[in-house]
Formats: sequence, C-alpha cells, structure tokens
Amino acid sequence: MACWLTGCGSNVVLEPPTIPVPLTDKIPASVGLRMPEEFDHFVHEEEIIGREQWSIDLGRSNASLFEQLFGYMFEKVTILRADDDPQQFAMDALIEPSIEAFEFSVPNQSKTEAFAVWIRYRIRVFDDEGDLVANWPVSAYGKSETESVSGTQALQRAAVLAMRDAAALMIMKLDDATGISKIAQAKLAMSDSGAASQAEEIEHATE
Repeated sequence: MACWLTGCGSNVVLEPPTIPVPLTDKIPASVGLRMPEEFDHFVHEEEIIGREQWSIDLGRSNASLFEQLFGYMFEKVTILRADDDPQQFAMDALIEPSIEAFEFSVPNQSKTEAFAVWIRYRIRVFDDEGDLVANWPVSAYGKSETESVSGTQALQRAAVLAMRDAAALMIMKLDDATGISKIAQAKLAMSDSGAASQAEEIEHATE
C-alpha cells in the first residue's frame, strides 16, 4: 500500500521546474534579482494527523523558477549574491523574492484522491536608491490527482503546478503591482534630461 496511506515517512525532492516562454513583450527594464539562502535550502517538514511524516525539499526549485521567469520578463537581469552591494550594479530596480508560507494537503485530509500545494511568495522591489517601492504578496495553488502515479509523484506535480501558477500571475500582474516599468521610464527621463542640460551647457560654453 502507498506510503501516504500506511503512515510511514515520505521524502519529496523537487526538480527545478520549467515554465513556457510567455507570449508577451519583455518589460523594458534592467533589474537585479537577489534571492535569500532559503531559496536553495528550503525544506518543509510536517506530520499529518499524527501519522505521516513528510519532508519536502524544494532545493533550487524556487531559485530556478525566478531566474527563468525574470529572464523571460525583463530586458536584462543581474543575479546578485546575498552580500553583493546593489549600488555597484547598473540597474533600474532590485527585486527580492521570499517564501512566506508553504502548505500542502494529502488525500486522507481532503477525502479526495488529490494532493494540493499552496505557496505564498513575497516580492519586494527597491529603486536604485535602495528605497522600498513595492511589497507584493503572490499566492499560488497546485493540485494533482494520484491516479496512475504515486503519492510522492502527485505531491511533486502539485508543487510544480503551484510554482507555475505563481509564474503566470507574475507575468500578468507584476508590472502593474510593482510599477517597475514606470521606475525605469522615470530613470531614463532623468538621464535624458541630465544629458540634454549638459549638452546645452557645453553649447553655451563654446559660443
């Protein structure tokens, strides 16, 4: 009988997910992506109804998701380490995602033949001065039936579907929710204005 029915422990290790290339134009911005260490080492452990012990290792799946996604979404993405100084990089904005919550349910909880996963991310955006300009929660959901697959495989699939759900939401709403393109446009306008002023000063000086 499957492990999720007998009550023994289950260890789930997620492979980095892949997401389709979105059929949208890239946001005209250069962004930095700085991810917390938990994105490479996130493990969720939980005992279900006093019988089943689950360990879900997301590994690099979160980091891979955001690297892929933002590579598709923005004109330029710079991956920063935790100790990198953003001021040393030319970018319009810095994005810092984090995991706020990870939850799942198994068939004997929902009385169905499905595993379900909920993930809540937090997307923080900083301008090139280091000021927080957006703080956006992203909630995602994935569900997978156990027909023809094991409980471990169904839970893996549910988690991947939740990540893809988060990716789809960010593709559709991230710019509206955070205003990154407006930040980039304002920075470009200031740069153009400064260049024009400098050109005028040079022109007057040579008259």
